[in-house]
Amino acid sequence: MSAEISPDLRFTRTLAAFDEANSHDPRQELDENGVAVAYEVLYARRMSQMLQRFCPQASEALQLAAHSQHIERWTLPRELYSFDRKGYLQWRSDLKLRHASRAGEIMLAQGYDSAMCERVAALLKKEKLKSDEESQALEDVICLVFLQFYFSEFSKAHDEAKLIDILQKTWRKMSEAGHQAALSLPLTDEEKTLVAKALA
Repeated sequence: MSAEISPDLRFTRTLAAFDEANSHDPRQELDENGVAVAYEVLYARRMSQMLQRFCPQASEALQLAAHSQHIERWTLPRELYSFDRKGYLQWRSDLKLRHASRAGEIMLAQGYDSAMCERVAALLKKEKLKSDEESQALEDVICLVFLQFYFSEFSKAHDEAKLIDILQKTWRKMSEAGHQAALSLPLTDEEKTLVAKALA
């Protein structure tokens, strides 16, 4: 009988399997060192790194959820849905279900039991967001990653009123700990000004 895989090795292999799945993303982005990386591989890396800084005591389930937050996201493009609020909300809802399902498939293949898969799925689906501390922590990390790495590019496509509205909505999703972390991010002067206007 073969030896049972160690929990640490199972965790490491699962993160690698998430990355392998995301490596097929046709989009690429330059990382902080100027190296081209599959878009969702880089996003997963940023999520894990931000989680480590924001919540260094994060459970294994929360770490797995953070790394698989956008698992194979490109396979369900926004263009498949109507370009109104109803279409956007349906797309976001379907993404949560797809991410939860795909993460669970990969985790089962790496030896996790159904209970752990269900816990990660619950986090990815943002169940009990305000009452589940881990679900809220994941939401905080998502918002922090957006603000640090994606808000600048996002801001180029929208006017100030729209950006302030987005910042206010992002702020409402976050906990007080998330707010404090957001205020310490290395934002540009322009971004800091927008945040200040959003919070005024």
